[in-house]
Amino acid sequence: MTIEKRLDGKTLNILLTGRLDTTTAPQLEADLKQVLDGVEKLVMDFEKLEYLSSAGLRVLLSAQKTMNKQGSMVICHVNETILEIFEVTGFAEILTIE
Repeated sequence: MTIEKRLDGKTLNILLTGRLDTTTAPQLEADLKQVLDGVEKLVMDFEKLEYLSSAGLRVLLSAQKTMNKQGSMVICHVNETILEIFEVTGFAEILTIE
């Protein structure tokens, strides 16, 4: 998985490419811990994300909890497969998906 980050003022855009799974989730979690301080809006772009596992869901939930305290988080460009995962797990009710 590759993680592209772009900070625009207090908005952080993250583009994920590949698979967010047990192997790559720790990398995203570590990156988020380093860059979320002072961020008021987190935009996670899933346009190039192919797969999402439960480990990835855990990282997203953690990011959502952090952003609830300091701003907002949006997930955009979600494909049908990942949207189905969000719906089946109940994450569609927790996350803001555009």
